Amino acid sequence: MINRLDAENPSPARDGFAMPAEWATHARTWMCWPCRVEAWDGPDGLLRARQAHARVARAISAFEPVVMAVRPQDHCEAKLACAGKVEFFEAPLDDSWARDSGPTFVLGPGSARAGVQWRFNAWGNKYQHYDHDAEFATRVLKREDLPVYRAPFVCEGGAIHVDGEGTLMTTEQTLLNPNRNPDLKQQQIEEGLALWTGARKVIWLGDGFSDEETDGHVDNIACFVAPSRVLIGVPSKSHPDHAPVREAIRRIKDARDAEGRALELIELAQPRTGRSDWRGRPLQASYVNFYLANGGVVMPAFDDPNDEKARAVLADCFPARDILQIDALDIVQGGGGIHCITQQEPAA
Repeated sequence: MINRLDAENPSPARDGFAMPAEWATHARTWMCWPCRVEAWDGPDGLLRARQAHARVARAISAFEPVVMAVRPQDHCEAKLACAGKVEFFEAPLDDSWARDSGPTFVLGPGSARAGVQWRFNAWGNKYQHYDHDAEFATRVLKREDLPVYRAPFVCEGGAIHVDGEGTLMTTEQTLLNPNRNPDLKQQQIEEGLALWTGARKVIWLGDGFSDEETDGHVDNIACFVAPSRVLIGVPSKSHPDHAPVREAIRRIKDARDAEGRALELIELAQPRTGRSDWRGRPLQASYVNFYLANGGVVMPAFDDPNDEKARAVLADCFPARDILQIDALDIVQGGGGIHCITQQEPAA
C-alpha cells in the first residue's frame, strides 16, 4: 500500500528530490544487452535485436558515455558488436528494457543525486522470471554509489514522463491496470507519484491503446519536449489507436501543468505503413519513442514514408540538437523502442 503524502517514511520528495526533465544534462546513458529469447521470437530475432541495440549504443556514444549492462556469458559478443564505443557493467539480467527496469534518477539539494527502485513485475507478469530485473535499478544505483528509494507500488520508467517542473504524464491503462496495482485507486497512485518523482500535477491520458506488451506506456504516445509543450503521435484513422489518441489530445488540450499553464500541443504523424509484430499484434512503431542525448536526438526510422517528416518535426522541436535516425524495426519487434531501451542518468 502507498503511504499518503503526510506519511513519515522517507521518499525522494520528502527529502527534496525530484525527477528532472530528459533534456537536462546527462552524466551517461544506461542500456541492457538483450537476452530474453522469447521476447524476440527465437535466436534469429534476438540476434537482430542485439545488432540494433549496438547501433543505438554507438549512436548515443557520439554524444555522451554509454554503459551497457550485460550478463557475463554475453560480454564478449556485446563488446565486439559495440566496437569499443561503450563501457560494460556485468550484472544478472532477465530482459533488456533499461527504461523500465532501470532506476528513475532524481536530483536534490546541492546537485545531490539518488534513484528510485520501482516495484517491477514484468509488465503485469507477462514474462517469467523477472527477479534479476526487479533488482536491476538497485544494482545500478549501488554501482554509482547513490541512495536508493524503494517505491511501494508497481511502475515502469516508460509509464511516466515529466517536464522537470512538477508535471507528469501517464496513462490509466498502465498504472491503474489490475495487473500492476489492483488495490490502489487513482488518487493513491497520484500520491505515490508525488512522493517518488516530486510531481505536483499528474495528467492522465486514458486507455484503450493497442499496446498489449506494456499496456499503453506513455513513452509510445506522448512526451514533453519543453515545459508546457507536448508532442503526441497521431496514427491514421484506420489504426486501432486513433480514437484513444484523439481522447488523449482532448485531455491534453483541457489540462494545465503544475505551473497553471495551458499546454501547447504538437501533433506528429505516426508511420503510415501498417505492420504486425511477430505475434500478429499491431507493431508498436512510434516516432515519439526517441532518446534525448547531450546535444543530440536519437530517433527511430521504420522504412516508412513518414520517416523524414518525423525527423523534420523533431528537428523543429530541438533546433540546437543533432538528429540521428536509426532503423528500429528489429527493436520494436520486442515490444518497445529506442526510448524503452535507454535510461538517462542526469549529471550532478
